[in-house]
Amino acid sequence: MSIYDINAVLREESGKGASRRLRRENKVPAVIYGGAKNRKPQSLTLELRELVKALEHEAFYSHVLNVNIEGKTEQAILMDVQRHPATDFPMHIDFERVTKSTIVHKRIPLHFLNEAKVAKAGGRVMHTASEVEITCKAGDLPEFIEVDVDGLEVGSVIHLSELKLPKGITLVELNKGADHDSPVVSIAKAGGAAADDTEEAAE
Repeated sequence: MSIYDINAVLREESGKGASRRLRRENKVPAVIYGGAKNRKPQSLTLELRELVKALEHEAFYSHVLNVNIEGKTEQAILMDVQRHPATDFPMHIDFERVTKSTIVHKRIPLHFLNEAKVAKAGGRVMHTASEVEITCKAGDLPEFIEVDVDGLEVGSVIHLSELKLPKGITLVELNKGADHDSPVVSIAKAGGAAADDTEEAAE
């Protein structure tokens, strides 16, 4: 089975007591909502073991998924994962139904490339962000956005507006105005002065 598939069964019981019973049985309560205006939310039950395995894959968080509900498949995206504060195990999952043309808002991870080259040149890569919030059609949803730091010198900064985005992708923060064009990564001197250099670069 693909990492973009997850199996579920419909759940009749609701409430904290029912959810606790499910978790004791190594199952996870979930809900799927959205879609056409007359579609109602459906309460679901997922197998903990299958879900934990799926959540190990970064792409599961930012990809259109096939939620298989008792023989019927719904296309959806993962909207929220509630985790246990101590064990980090998933306690509740939210899915949103989509089509390829559905406009979605998602937080997408950043992948930084060529950091070793910067270090070899005497620089230190300072991450200001690890993910960005985007808007796009569900069918255009990227698994991640690459940020290439190759060739950057000490004092260099890459801002949101400088990211190379796939076609059809818009950054939510940039829609709020130029003053939201925040730094994503900066290059500081390797060593003790890194923090001071990073602050100066960000300014």
